[in-house]
Amino acid sequence: MKPELPTMAEAKALAKRLRQHLKDRGRTVTHAQALETIAHQHGYRDWNTLCAAIGQNGPDAWTPGQRVQGTYLSRPFEGTLIASQRLRPGWFRVVIDLDEPVDVVTFESFSNHRKRIRGTVGPDGHSRERTSNGLPHLTLEARAAP
Repeated sequence: MKPELPTMAEAKALAKRLRQHLKDRGRTVTHAQALETIAHQHGYRDWNTLCAAIGQNGPDAWTPGQRVQGTYLSRPFEGTLIASQRLRPGWFRVVIDLDEPVDVVTFESFSNHRKRIRGTVGPDGHSRERTSNGLPHLTLEARAAP
């Protein structure tokens, strides 16, 4: 039996910490070598196999009607998932109706409020697309019941 899998973000963070730990002790490893080591520690033959397992271990589905929260273009939101389509294991195209519109423009003399957003999220709940400062366009998580 394989140990409980980390999320993709957790696995990458583990590799980053491992690499830094080894560097502090005088041993330099590449990022790829650190990723492979993390995969081996979780009982997988390589990083790609671990990624596939994590993807299959992602949410079974984002369910329409589900309450969600997250950030869109760095703006926090809460809303209701109104559509979800599974693209491949762990990856979903979603449409979210926001409780309150979010202003997606940071320029003071101009606004663009969005009430409904669409995006694609992976196993870690983040979009692949990034803003200019490196943050995901969309982060999504199930909202805890009150």
